Amino acid sequence: MTRSRIVVVGGGITGLATAWYLRHGLDPERGDRGVVPEVTVLEASDRLGGKIAGATLEGTPLDVGADAFLARRPEAERLARRLGLGDDLVAPATGQVWLWVRGRLRPLPTGTVMGVPGDLRALARSGILTPTGLVRAGLEPLLPRRRRAGDRSVGEHVTRRFGADVTDVLVEPLLGGVYAGRADRLSLEAAAPAVADADRSRSLLAGMRAQTRQARGDDRPVFLTVAGGLGRMVDALADGLEDARTGAVVTGLAVADAGGVEVLLGDGSRIAADDVVLTVPAYAAAPLVAPVVPAAARLLAGIPYASVAVVSLAYPAGVADGFPRGSGMLVPPSEGRLVKAATWSSRKWPHLADRDRFLLRASVGRIDDRRWEDLDDTELTARVVAEIGEATGTHVAPVAGRVTRWERSLPQYEVGHARRVRDVRDAVRVRAPWLHVAGAAYDGVGLAPCVAQAEALAGGLTGDRTGRPRD
Repeated sequence: MTRSRIVVVGGGITGLATAWYLRHGLDPERGDRGVVPEVTVLEASDRLGGKIAGATLEGTPLDVGADAFLARRPEAERLARRLGLGDDLVAPATGQVWLWVRGRLRPLPTGTVMGVPGDLRALARSGILTPTGLVRAGLEPLLPRRRRAGDRSVGEHVTRRFGADVTDVLVEPLLGGVYAGRADRLSLEAAAPAVADADRSRSLLAGMRAQTRQARGDDRPVFLTVAGGLGRMVDALADGLEDARTGAVVTGLAVADAGGVEVLLGDGSRIAADDVVLTVPAYAAAPLVAPVVPAAARLLAGIPYASVAVVSLAYPAGVADGFPRGSGMLVPPSEGRLVKAATWSSRKWPHLADRDRFLLRASVGRIDDRRWEDLDDTELTARVVAEIGEATGTHVAPVAGRVTRWERSLPQYEVGHARRVRDVRDAVRVRAPWLHVAGAAYDGVGLAPCVAQAEALAGGLTGDRTGRPRD
């Protein structure tokens, strides 16, 4: 019997997980799966993993890209356990986060979701807002409800309900940490779905309070990582594939006369396929899609991306006592700092504690803040070290540092994003049913939503009844 051939373009987590599930199935307990497709993964760069990448700093392996996944969604954890990494999953040792506001570190108030408050008392105790801002936020339950159809920005909606201070000081740093985006441009529906859901209550505050109350009853950790680095997931996925190539640049797609499609490579070779899965960034997918589905290509080309950098630092172990308790800090853009977030890695992750170095990672860069790009690695590290020292009061030089630059790495879910994605997939389904698109540009930037897309694609392509419907 002829085995179907599927080519996956892009060797990040979505592409690798899709290929792995195509080969191994969604349900480990299931017996005969029938025809197992031949799967080829093509990655243009010299390594697999996409935004999952590791490095060694002072003898310790560290993640210098994505460093955790959301654990209250099951998909990424489920995959890690399927890969045999269940015993190496690690939860944060602390959830305390600080905000660097008005010249000092202040605790992120409890009861917030994506920075939107659900507990006004905790908000008042935190000292995050000015008295005027606090009074304005407290008026939210009294404001009339004005239901409006259609998407809007997170900033527009939160500012209307709670006031500009909540948006500037709380929402902006949370959105900046996840998307490197701005609240006045990011979609409420796509970038902050939990807030959109909460808005269906009698007030946004009441809706957020209900969500945080429900979360308190969930004893699962919010995040998980893998001891030794998330790159171990990448290695395990690659080990389970027969044909995963790096340095394989795809230059085009051509519908074959005899049916199916041919994937054209930069070296002049062609690979015949029955289905093609594009998991590359939207700006890389657009020129490949353009000849076959021009309308989808135009929509994909319109998705903007932010560039960011991660600065990993190793301090003498004794420095730890000078850092505040907790897992790190977030910085609102209104503060004018280069650093937008920092993680006290040795405090947050138990497997990095009790070493002879205090490990920290800071991130810089937003969609509208590219100042860091003009700095070389030495200058950027010096700026970050100075700001960390100013925030914490710890002015000790690190013993080692490393800069990792991620150009055009974070897709921006701007207003109307969900509709844009639906239109892309509808156009592709009609014009090129053999073509499938997935990845961080579509249904979520984190590992869990990317793995969820992989599950859905693999289930649809193989008819695996344990999977979700084909997209």
